[in-house]
Amino acid sequence: MSVVEQVQALITNPAFHDYLAILKGARNGLVYGVKVRFPHALVMAILFGRGDWKNRATSIFRATKQHALNLAKFVTLYKTFLLVQKKANGGKERSSDTFFAGLLGGYLVFGERTAINEQIVLYVVSRVVASFIPRSTSSYSAGGVAPAAGKPLPPDSRSFTVFAALSWGAVMWLFQNRGQTIQPGMFNSMTYLYRDSDTWKDLKTLLWHNT
Repeated sequence: MSVVEQVQALITNPAFHDYLAILKGARNGLVYGVKVRFPHALVMAILFGRGDWKNRATSIFRATKQHALNLAKFVTLYKTFLLVQKKANGGKERSSDTFFAGLLGGYLVFGERTAINEQIVLYVVSRVVASFIPRSTSSYSAGGVAPAAGKPLPPDSRSFTVFAALSWGAVMWLFQNRGQTIQPGMFNSMTYLYRDSDTWKDLKTLLWHNT
């Protein structure tokens, strides 16, 4: 058997599946983190960055690196904790395993308050809160047809309208009255949109340059 065939046999061996899944999860976390953070960091550096382009490039690299590594670490720990619990329970998975795995992974990876971690945690929180909106009876892709079990359902349209209105009302009130409580990245974006657009000195600062 050639080396290639040996490797193929190893990676397709069910006995190693759970361990290789941890490795693949780390890889996917790293790639996804780069894809998500790099464009965001690039835009923020262009719009709101300070200093020369060397410093801005450094900040983009650091933000992308931290986001990607943290996601890779979390996926690795999450899958590892799931596997440990499964083995401790005689090879059986329990519904609570995901909660405890996520709890430990979140504490170890995202427990330190940094700007990147705060953004990620707030993103997760928003999805958790939004999950309590009543659901529609049809799936995202099948108009009016009941989806298969476990397939995501979009929010009920009327409930989502109320949720969206309350969300925007709340965030605009916070921006005006308690801006210090808003996440910095969002605060900068809102300042650019709603405050910087109120002032200009000439045609250049009206149509081309912000200040």
